[in-house]
Amino acid sequence: MTRDLSTPPVILPGSLAGSPQPVLPAAQGLLLRPWEPADAAAFLFAYQDEDIRRWHTRRPWSETRVREWFDRYRQDWEQEKGGHWAVTRDGGEVLGRIKLGNVNFDEGIADIGYWVLPAARGAGVAPRALSALSVWAMNEIGFPRLCLDHSTRNHASCRVATKSGYVLEGTKRSAGVHDDGRHDMHLHARVRDV
Repeated sequence: MTRDLSTPPVILPGSLAGSPQPVLPAAQGLLLRPWEPADAAAFLFAYQDEDIRRWHTRRPWSETRVREWFDRYRQDWEQEKGGHWAVTRDGGEVLGRIKLGNVNFDEGIADIGYWVLPAARGAGVAPRALSALSVWAMNEIGFPRLCLDHSTRNHASCRVATKSGYVLEGTKRSAGVHDDGRHDMHLHARVRDV
């Protein structure tokens, strides 16, 4: 639906799709890159992990399905709905996933989500990836506000958000659905100095 706004959009259309999805360097040799068909097995493997399954209810069931998701990820970029990156060690081994979604150019806001494979947990992968994506989204694209939410029971995600400069703004009661029922969700946000 097109809205009749009294203010111009905070971010101009074409700010994402006007160029290829970037590869983003992060601290200590991490590289955020678009997903490739060869990553399908690693992506599917991630959803066998109990913790990833606990916090993510959308799950692929085959490598074919994963490649369909990857196609949709490319379309999201082209349609300026968001971006999806593999978090890798120097562009090779997949360590996790990070996404920019629910992009709203009119208001200049977007949401971020992430997960990290079990073997890479505890090494600062998620905070480094989140920081790199946040800096790019704010400084290069111009988002003044980025948000993320997670179950109040997901203490690891809360630590990642706080470590990466996302301030806890409050609790959204019964706002998330997980396999074990409804969860209260913490809302975190990082705001660019204007």
